[in-house]
Amino acid sequence: MPASKPADIRNIVFLGHGGAGKTTLGEAMLFAAKVTTRMGSVNDGTTTLDSGDLEKERQHSVDPAMAHVDHAGKTINLIDAPGYPDFIGGALTAMAGADTAVVLISASAGIEVNTRRLLKAAQDLGLPVAIVVNKIDADNLDLPGVMAAVTETFGGACKPMNLPAGGGKNVVDCFAGDSGDADFGDVSDAHTQLVENIIESDEEMMEAYLGGEEIPAEKLGAAFASAMVEGAIIPVFFTAARESVGVTEFMDAAAKFFPTPGMVAGLPIRDGDSEDAETVTVEADPAKPFVGQAFKITTDPFVGKLAWIRVLQGTVTPDTTYHLNDGKKSAKIGHLFKVQGGQTNEVKQAVAGDIIALAKVEEISTGDMMHIEATPMFRGTPSTPTPMYSLAVTPKSRGDEQKISEALSRLSEEDPTFQASRDNQTNETVISGIGDLHLRMMLTKMKSRFNLEVDTKPPKIPYKETITAPADGHHRHKKQTGGAGQFGEVYLRVEPLERGSGFEFVSELFGESIPRQYLPAIEKGVLDVLGGGAVAGYPMQDIKVAVTDGKHHPVDSKEVAFRTAGKYAFIDAINKAKPAILEPIVDLEITVPANYMGDIASDLSGRRGRIQGQDMLPGNIACIKAQAPLAEVMQYNSQLRSVTGGQGSYTMELSHYEPVPGNVQQQIIAAGKKTQEE
Repeated sequence: MPASKPADIRNIVFLGHGGAGKTTLGEAMLFAAKVTTRMGSVNDGTTTLDSGDLEKERQHSVDPAMAHVDHAGKTINLIDAPGYPDFIGGALTAMAGADTAVVLISASAGIEVNTRRLLKAAQDLGLPVAIVVNKIDADNLDLPGVMAAVTETFGGACKPMNLPAGGGKNVVDCFAGDSGDADFGDVSDAHTQLVENIIESDEEMMEAYLGGEEIPAEKLGAAFASAMVEGAIIPVFFTAARESVGVTEFMDAAAKFFPTPGMVAGLPIRDGDSEDAETVTVEADPAKPFVGQAFKITTDPFVGKLAWIRVLQGTVTPDTTYHLNDGKKSAKIGHLFKVQGGQTNEVKQAVAGDIIALAKVEEISTGDMMHIEATPMFRGTPSTPTPMYSLAVTPKSRGDEQKISEALSRLSEEDPTFQASRDNQTNETVISGIGDLHLRMMLTKMKSRFNLEVDTKPPKIPYKETITAPADGHHRHKKQTGGAGQFGEVYLRVEPLERGSGFEFVSELFGESIPRQYLPAIEKGVLDVLGGGAVAGYPMQDIKVAVTDGKHHPVDSKEVAFRTAGKYAFIDAINKAKPAILEPIVDLEITVPANYMGDIASDLSGRRGRIQGQDMLPGNIACIKAQAPLAEVMQYNSQLRSVTGGQGSYTMELSHYEPVPGNVQQQIIAAGKKTQEE
């Protein structure tokens, strides 16, 4: 049964590097709560959470999955996020539904690259954090070293909530008591440190404690969630999820101590879609008007498109009528569902703080706000990396173009880091994602779900074109073919704008040398070139165009003539304005064993890369931060595997655009001309 009040709800998201055991911990919770009759296994493909064929085949999560358990009088909604870097979009999206981020670390693998990245993303979003060190029953572990690495990496707020005991076969509670035998560490010391961190987050308790008063356990427990929200405490749990060690203890703590809905502010809600719009106050109160946000779109094989909705305020029922975003569109909720892995179970209502799913919601997209009152409400979603890895795709079967376009649109709805667009210059469909694995998984989904297959071409680099100097351009278009003629003459000036400024079109005309009604046609002519480039066939940016003069004919002048004149006057100006090609520069964060640092630095230097800094991490691991042109590191995953024997990992995100070197520009222009000729 869904919870009846927000105080009885806990929303948690499992984050961490692939293989840390997130799905297994979720399965252990479902089994412990008697939701399932046997423990699901990732290796056997019998899990509730990894319910898709693709995930069963690959034995790891590809998309976020959701389930819920009732424990100790509380409903725990858990979202299992994918852990591999290529699927980070799903993990970031899942955070929008949670009040606590639970970051899993494999006791044998230690802190991996995506662990740090996801924990930081959760903290940047304002989410309280808990850490689970899983697989404490593995052989040859250095658990004291793991705990030391956690504290060194994530700060002194990390304190053990329990400690392994009996050789990893059970755990001893460090909060409820101050005695017991642990495999490492001192339970009494751990208890004292936990208590002191909580007390330090509350001034009143701090004064009482310093005055010699003993703080009751009930008061400490009541302050625990606030201490997590403030970041004063990051509780660390030890588990062996596959053997159900420490799982019930983790569930107990989540039910008793984790923040409730409404305690975590999250992203602001505004009455407009701009940053300067007024903030709207929303409370986790079931009695107030319904407000919710769609934070994830997915597809159910039986009911079709599903929108996961976080109920932010009020109570929602099948009869609730809602408005979307700006308040102009309205619709009726219809059926409400609770998601349990691959199953959907209908419910009659949900209160503030809960997470539900709605079916048959073609009009709802990720991030949309739903609200009873017809006043505008907008809220952002967690920022996601810009997709930088692209492939051109063509249908294997003739006539499938429209079907493929619709399928790619569906997949783009579900994953904010997957994009599909049409290249007007090459007439190709281009898909973009985080990396090669990401795109291969998306194409596999398209084949299994829509029965559509495509051929792929090598990755495309999203170059841009710009100018580096001001210049004037002129073109006179005159066409007389018997009957009505065409005439338009345009003088214009182009100037470079600051990087990232986009495009600006202005008129500096005096008098009526060109009638005002022809200015939009001239702008259209300029935009014709802007989208397809004037040098190598790439979109242009950071250019100001000013129409300065021209001539018209009272009979022969018409829009098509000025559109053509504007287009060729712009091309004339571009050719004089020292055009340049801009290439995407990406931020790389490369994590390797320290003995490979020299090899990595040498390799990056040969790829026009620049090292920005390097940090030494626990376990003799080096983290190298660098910038490099995307064109040089598009296939970096294979190179990194080769250099480090498979021991390295990296993340890549767009940083900025900058001009390519002269010799490289000539190669790009030559390739562009060849493509246009073909």
